[in-house]
Amino acid sequence: MDSATVLQKISPPIERSLAESLLSEFTDIERRYVLCDWEPATLNGGQFAEVAARIIYHIDSGNLNKRKPVDSCLKYIEDEKNNNPHSFPGRRASLHLARTIRTVYKFRSQRGAVHIDPDYSANELDSTLVISLCRWIISEVLRVFWGGSPSDIAKIIREIVRYEVPAILINDNSYLVLHTDCSVEEEVLLLLHNAGHSGLSRSQIGKSIPKSSPSVTRAIQNLASPSSRQIIRQNDESYVLTPNGSRRIYDELASKLMLTDK
Repeated sequence: MDSATVLQKISPPIERSLAESLLSEFTDIERRYVLCDWEPATLNGGQFAEVAARIIYHIDSGNLNKRKPVDSCLKYIEDEKNNNPHSFPGRRASLHLARTIRTVYKFRSQRGAVHIDPDYSANELDSTLVISLCRWIISEVLRVFWGGSPSDIAKIIREIVRYEVPAILINDNSYLVLHTDCSVEEEVLLLLHNAGHSGLSRSQIGKSIPKSSPSVTRAIQNLASPSSRQIIRQNDESYVLTPNGSRRIYDELASKLMLTDK
């Protein structure tokens, strides 16, 4: 699953350029988050909220306005005096979305991400809140306009946030970590982070790491060991990251996702 596939599923009814912007803003927030770049992640949450508000407004009102202010979009949806016709599939869903979008947008503007505040700087907790709310928003959009069970939607979200890792070269279905100072274990983790939910087979991992086969085998065994549990082999024999492995990426290897260190 990738962004292009998701785009085909939700557009139409979502206007294509808005759908493209929603997915682009979302993946950028995720990328900033994994790189521990807190302030841009918080700021970009506001940009994501702008796109999401215009999408919900378009569906609810039937009017496409790619520059309509967020507050105007949300006021139409919230419609406290019940004056507006509503076409969004599920009145309660549209209200929940509107309130969550408003929270993201207000947080972005009032916590200093837009207005310079000498007493405030974005931090991990701020960014975690923003990314969690944005994940819920995009999950709800997919649930409404694509359908599927919550578990399916969660899987889709994991897939579309597979980052295009600049430090990994992809050529003819083979992969290469461009950093030359990574251990074999680190290369395995970076490759599986890039592979996402689909993972990589032992053969694919071996072909992607230009080091001795025994060293690759040892790295895989260490990462999958009971004392580590950073990767796991699936029923189809492909390897994927566990939450332990993802946490190591976040804590130790985020800068290795880029071609230059932060």
